[in-house]
Amino acid sequence: MTSIFWFRRDLRVGDHPALNLALNDGPTLLVATADTLGSKFSEISEIRRNSLRASWRELSKSVDGKLAILENPNELVEVARKNSIAKVYASSAYDTNGIKELTAVAKDLQSQGIELVLGPGNYAVAPGAVRKGDGSAYRIYTPFFNEWVKHDFGSKIAIGNMQSVLPKVVSLFEPNLAEGNQTRAGEAFALETLHRFLSSRVDGYQENRNRADLGGTSHLSHALSHGEIHPRTILEVLPTGSGADVFRKEIAWREFYADVLFHNPTSLTDYLDPRYSEMQHDFDELVFSSWCRGETGYPMVDAGMRQLLKDGWMHNRVRMIVASFLVKDLHHEWQHGADWFERHLTDFDPASNSHGWQWTAGCGTDASPYYRVFNPVLQGLKFDPNGDYVRKYVPELRHLKDSSAHEPWNSSDGYSHGYPKQIVDHGEERQEALRRLERIKKS
Repeated sequence: MTSIFWFRRDLRVGDHPALNLALNDGPTLLVATADTLGSKFSEISEIRRNSLRASWRELSKSVDGKLAILENPNELVEVARKNSIAKVYASSAYDTNGIKELTAVAKDLQSQGIELVLGPGNYAVAPGAVRKGDGSAYRIYTPFFNEWVKHDFGSKIAIGNMQSVLPKVVSLFEPNLAEGNQTRAGEAFALETLHRFLSSRVDGYQENRNRADLGGTSHLSHALSHGEIHPRTILEVLPTGSGADVFRKEIAWREFYADVLFHNPTSLTDYLDPRYSEMQHDFDELVFSSWCRGETGYPMVDAGMRQLLKDGWMHNRVRMIVASFLVKDLHHEWQHGADWFERHLTDFDPASNSHGWQWTAGCGTDASPYYRVFNPVLQGLKFDPNGDYVRKYVPELRHLKDSSAHEPWNSSDGYSHGYPKQIVDHGEERQEALRRLERIKKS
């Protein structure tokens, strides 16, 4: 009996337990849906759409062009019905919208007499599996990591029987997958990126990962987000050493946030700590637009926001800087920034996005929450000491040498190329943020 494998956030064929379940069951049709990654395909930025096209294109190549891409899960149900499918296979989801989607599709398939079969998902340890001794969930990272690392991650599994893959079904929605100026993506590129990281950057990762000007990160976030590589594949080849140990902890952060969201599904869009919903917040469309465009007058913030618009990605340290600025300096709720990131980030991950924002906003899992207010100037001087990152993304400041790019107000010609003046005074807004915190503490 023919089955379907439904690709979602698992766009690879190697080390893919759920796909193997389908291939071992017999003849299999391969289907992906465009509206599966948390947002409608039509509502995300063009650069994020291009990143998905690139991932689909490479996946399609790996299966000899037999991948059909449908617009949404409703079409999946129709394809299954028309092709007399008995089972649809997919990877388990643990995020709020992913669980809702799988539940809805399972119900629609069941109405047609079709079973939805879920295999293991894309985590080294499935969210919900790491528990305290009393069976409750962790809310703090370090004890979570200490327990997570004890788990058996399993071994990388071989590619299943690709001979059972059938020619693709007719698709009503087939995005243009032609080669072009698109994000490099795909399983082969993910493995190449991993090898490059291990051979040239992992030893210095502990020191260089926070430097926005050095490119010292793994560059694997896109591949993990799209499921082009399983985290087990990475963990299996990580060496020993301080750099590798820190990177292992970064993989665990991703799994910790997935675990927190799994246990607190409303925290995708609501406050993990509900007390902070009482905080006084502002929303000014013009101010928010200045932040989105990278025109706040703070070079490190503006460089990060322009990197997001240009590359569909932002250095993780800079994500914290721009998030702190939006929430603590501009007094906007974190959800506005999280929505903007979701629209533009090619490595968008629902749990990491929501809980990364909440960590910086002080309403999430951070042990010393709201009092931390990033100084955008000092952060820039520390993590881009020569100003190279700022000059790369803010052309109005390229005439300023070295670290002076972070403080154009101190140069006689700092604003001569049209760079905007600061829209707020950081020192004043920091004090205002702390005053607002005191009000909710008293209440």
